[in-house]
Amino acid sequence: MVGRMIKLISKQSLAVMLAGASVAPVQAASDPAFPSWRSLRDPVVNMRVGPGEDYAIRFVYHRQNLPIKVLRLYQGWYLVEDPDGARGWMNARFVNKTPTAILRGKGAVEMHAGPAQGSALLWKLAPGNVGRVGPCQQGWCEFTLEARKGFVPQDRIWGPGAQ
Repeated sequence: MVGRMIKLISKQSLAVMLAGASVAPVQAASDPAFPSWRSLRDPVVNMRVGPGEDYAIRFVYHRQNLPIKVLRLYQGWYLVEDPDGARGWMNARFVNKTPTAILRGKGAVEMHAGPAQGSALLWKLAPGNVGRVGPCQQGWCEFTLEARKGFVPQDRIWGPGAQ
């Protein structure tokens, strides 16, 4: 759905994934640095079932700048969650510190000139578009998509500021 190619997971891969989940020490999600919002640095990035290149590839993402939520860090590998809720491990070198957000829901997302439904309608954006999010207020977030900048409803984004 978000531009990933699904690989089938065998029973052996599932066992490896479960073993990888119990590797210690892992920097816990309760650490103040996590969770954090990031994005994919490269146009092709692998999500693995465990924190290392010896672990099977779970998904291959073909979507540079796709937002991800980083949950943990272990020896240069991030445990991440994608916009569809899938979780796995990515090497930190493929993850940008620059957060992005993806537009969600059914139907067009209206981008307004101000943080209110009554403000001028600038654009109608399609769900799946990825952009940068600015401050959120009163249920609206600043959103920049290429040269377009305005405000979108906060409940239509997945990324920083998401409800």
